[in-house]
Amino acid sequence: MKKIVLFLLLIAIVISGYVSWQYWGSSQFAEESHTLTLYGNVEIRRVNLSFRVGGRIAEILFREGDQIPKGKVIARLDREPFEDNLAVAEAQIQSATANYEKLQTGHRPQEIAQARATVEQRTASLKVLESDFERVTLLLARETITLQEYDTALARRDEAIAAKKLAEETLNLLIEGFRQEEIASGKALLAEANANFKRLQTSFNDTELICPSGGILLTRIEEPGAVVNPGQTIATLSLRGEVWVYVYIPASQMGVVQAGMQAEIFTDAAPTKPYKGQVGFISPEAEFTPKTVQTTELRASLVYRVRIIADTPDGGLTQGVPVTVKLYLNDDPH
Repeated sequence: MKKIVLFLLLIAIVISGYVSWQYWGSSQFAEESHTLTLYGNVEIRRVNLSFRVGGRIAEILFREGDQIPKGKVIARLDREPFEDNLAVAEAQIQSATANYEKLQTGHRPQEIAQARATVEQRTASLKVLESDFERVTLLLARETITLQEYDTALARRDEAIAAKKLAEETLNLLIEGFRQEEIASGKALLAEANANFKRLQTSFNDTELICPSGGILLTRIEEPGAVVNPGQTIATLSLRGEVWVYVYIPASQMGVVQAGMQAEIFTDAAPTKPYKGQVGFISPEAEFTPKTVQTTELRASLVYRVRIIADTPDGGLTQGVPVTVKLYLNDDPH
């Protein structure tokens, strides 16, 4: 009798193990040979919004829970300091432009004429002083003047020679115009002024916080009047648009699931209303099963994440909601 009981118990254990293997091993998530049933969640897609520049918040145009279309202005900073910086930068561009044009054009004709007149004046003065020096030289030979008077006349003549040479060099420089190095330097200063203006214009544009994608404003962390730093979060946006569902498969199913495979997505709120979808991405890296997806016994199992893209999502696929996904291995939901 005991042998019969042990034999029946052994058969029960074998059958139980076989059923478990059929569920978790060879077809853990399968209901039918052509269907895989997986479990996961709708991805929570949100973005922390912040300004790229710092300043005082002037206004926030939406409240928590508001639907915000893509491209709408969500908030603005006080623009007065940025406008002042732009005015200074614009004046610097004008100054650098005038300087560069002067370097390219060269000196004015009036400046050249003035320098030529100075050369003529120095030439005339030199002739007078050379005549005086020749006369003083004769008088010194006759010993009718002192040596000091001779030295004074010599110094005046040499000074006149130097003054004429300086005037001639000045005239030549004005005629030749500015050096290429000076023109290049003026061009670089103009480019720097333009770049600075562009940088400040970008900062000015960044005083408006633009909605990057359609979504719902979840939180307003800061309020008008607050002074914020660059990159400081002022609001959180829940993104809309393309809905992704993440499910997880064991290594034994990696060769079965393929990108583009048809899927149906079920929620607990509408178990008879499946959403159509398809496999969009299969992670090549294994990870531990998330605690929100599987039972306690299976949490330590290594699985691969699969992204399911919903074809026509609506408000029923709320971010974070748990879902059941059926994959059809023969691409036929029916």
